[in-house]
Amino acid sequence: MSILKLCAPTKDYLWGGNRLVKEFGKLSAGAATAESWELSCFPRSESVIDNGEFAGKTLSAYINHFGKSILGNNCKNFEKFPVLVKLIDAMQDLSIQVHPSDEYALKNENQYGKTEMWYIIDAEKDAFLYYGFNREIAKEEFKRRIIDQTLPEVLCKKYVKKGDVIFIESGTIHAIGKGILLAEIQQNSNITYRVYDYGRKDKDGRFRELHIDNALDVTCLGPVEEFPNHSNHLAKCKYFTVDKISNNCDISNSFKGNVGNDTFLHILILDGEGLIKNNNNTINYKKGDSFFIPAGSGEYEIKGTYEALMTYV
Repeated sequence: MSILKLCAPTKDYLWGGNRLVKEFGKLSAGAATAESWELSCFPRSESVIDNGEFAGKTLSAYINHFGKSILGNNCKNFEKFPVLVKLIDAMQDLSIQVHPSDEYALKNENQYGKTEMWYIIDAEKDAFLYYGFNREIAKEEFKRRIIDQTLPEVLCKKYVKKGDVIFIESGTIHAIGKGILLAEIQQNSNITYRVYDYGRKDKDGRFRELHIDNALDVTCLGPVEEFPNHSNHLAKCKYFTVDKISNNCDISNSFKGNVGNDTFLHILILDGEGLIKNNNNTINYKKGDSFFIPAGSGEYEIKGTYEALMTYV
């Protein structure tokens, strides 16, 4: 199987900046480019293959052509493609929000729920995010604070820096703060229940919708437990595992791995340049590039300088 270079669709949400275009070479989404969806089989927002005989086709079309076996044995229990990988540039604060569990989402939204993790690529001085509550809170107080717009007063404010990892289980209230650039690895879902949006209006002059009743149903009303240590992994759960590799100086020091039959591999290049080899395939990479290697592809080698996130199931 070939190494697939992916082209990411981009999103023009009102809080976005321009770093994804200027620094990572992403397609402009307009005045603001808030997100690029680096690994996506989500309807109408799919990754497009940029090389080889399937160039111009969606990743979903490629998977349909070869069959789900190219996703690996660990994906057999997932009805849909399990993972979504994004780059996110927050020039302004994102809304305070929460995501549902699989059980709630499948029953009410006909989608998976959303557990996710963030890897902080860069953060301005004193940049922070919201992550759970700063104390236990009753549902009645939660609802009241949404309505009277005092919710931030009871949220846990977490200051972040480059290299930090935040794991966000479904049901955890959270928000990315301004001045943060990050990679997000999540379940393949786009369900967000928004509860606070700083009184902002969209490009048409309308306040964005809040989802109070849904949020009351799914939110865990307390502080977040400490993220568990997973040895060499940045994050690990039943939906995805994420590792980081880096080599910023010795270009002769290559990284070698093997993509067996258990899972596909996604590689997101956060920095550096060089080439990836697999069987008889060789493809160049640079900062911002995104690659999909099907399950069963065997050995691969990354040569050059690199900082990369590796996502698999």
